[in-house]
Amino acid sequence: MTDIDRPLRRDAELNRQRIIAAAREVYAERGLAATFDDVAQRAGVGIGTVYRRFPTKEALLEVALEERLKEHAAAAEAALRAPTAWEGLTTFLGEAAKMHAADRGLRDVALGASISLRHLDQIRDRVVPKVKQLVARAQAEGSLRPDVTAEDVPLMLMMVSEVAHHSHPVRPDIYGRYLQLLIDGLRSSPGDGDLGRPLTNDDVEALAREWLPSPHRPGPA
Repeated sequence: MTDIDRPLRRDAELNRQRIIAAAREVYAERGLAATFDDVAQRAGVGIGTVYRRFPTKEALLEVALEERLKEHAAAAEAALRAPTAWEGLTTFLGEAAKMHAADRGLRDVALGASISLRHLDQIRDRVVPKVKQLVARAQAEGSLRPDVTAEDVPLMLMMVSEVAHHSHPVRPDIYGRYLQLLIDGLRSSPGDGDLGRPLTNDDVEALAREWLPSPHRPGPA
């Protein structure tokens, strides 16, 4: 049994809960650029206390983001129950964009930042097939342009979430305008322009490594 698994004294458990609550706040604000120092300061504990309970950043993220990741997966599953395929796809895009705008940590992890989490792997196994179904159903319905792929979805969400986080101090809701512009561009119509070569999953992962922070290196100041 590891130190993390052993039952905790009351004061140790209170510290653990403070750390988790602080981590949720700090990662939501700063994403994976946040450090253990940031979490310790927010929680009002020493950094050694954070390391005793969570020896790695992955261990803390696993706990701090578990519920958020489950909500993300549930949104994809609920979208498949929408009355039309188009409504399902656009509802999921809207819900995911809202979640990512509110929580940078969730955005970084859900969109493929360079990190391996047990729960993340489980969530991806739930989400990715659902997104592929949403895209396939909308194309079969004739509402989604035929050259869009499921691999376009995370890139769209990356773009919208960048707008959300950079514009938050001025217009926290402005990302919705650009999400709607992107959604309008997804509609199937006779005037569709050529999108060029579609993305592969390797392309998405490479772009995520470039755009999203690593948990082990500091983000921009």
